[in-house]
Amino acid sequence: MEILKGTQGSFPKVLLLTASILALWLPQGSWATLHIQKIPERPQKDQDLLLSVLGVPNTFQDFTWYLGEDTDGGTRLFTYIPELQRPQRDGSAMGQRDIVGFQNGSLLLRRAQPSDSGTYQVAVTVNPAWTMRAKTEVQVAEINKQPSTAHLPLNAWMVAAAIIGPLAFGFFLIGSIAYLLVTRGWRGRSPRSQFNTSSSRKPYAQTGSGSLWAHACNPSSLGGRDRKDQGSTTAQGKKFKRPHLNH
Repeated sequence: MEILKGTQGSFPKVLLLTASILALWLPQGSWATLHIQKIPERPQKDQDLLLSVLGVPNTFQDFTWYLGEDTDGGTRLFTYIPELQRPQRDGSAMGQRDIVGFQNGSLLLRRAQPSDSGTYQVAVTVNPAWTMRAKTEVQVAEINKQPSTAHLPLNAWMVAAAIIGPLAFGFFLIGSIAYLLVTRGWRGRSPRSQFNTSSSRKPYAQTGSGSLWAHACNPSSLGGRDRKDQGSTTAQGKKFKRPHLNH
């Protein structure tokens, strides 16, 4: 009876130890424990793209990045082995890409191009029986050289309004001043002033050019006037001679 009791007490401990060993060494391919964060979320051409891996264990054997739906030698970008002096080993899918791997499992793609778009997968090997996986979709967009006004941000509209508003007000102020100056000048040249000017000049025209025109048309008037002037002169001369008396 005592031997049976001892066997029954040790059995749960053996079962718990066996379950722990199986949980540690059981082959796993977990997609849920790893997460890839894209920085920036929507990369553009010639921008650097960081694929940061979250949830990587503190200790692991290596990790491998792939570009494509499959995870084989043809889609392998590189493998990173922390224990090596040169930990990064490039694969056949690297091509002319400038990619740098980091010890925390992240990937940095420098000067991303639209041809770099696709499915990026990472496989972190914790031990020979346990590999953690994650994947994400990357779309590198072309740079729009002439963005449409409909997609301009609100700040751009505010800056444009701040610049155009004062300019429009300045043009309006200058136009108002010019209008006032022009209207004041036209009022100074009103028909009443022109009438006063012409009426003041009328006697001069009549006594001057009108009389000259009349004399030019009637030469006898000039002769009669000359004779009248001569007669008055002789008459005056006679008048000046009368005061002399004979003594």
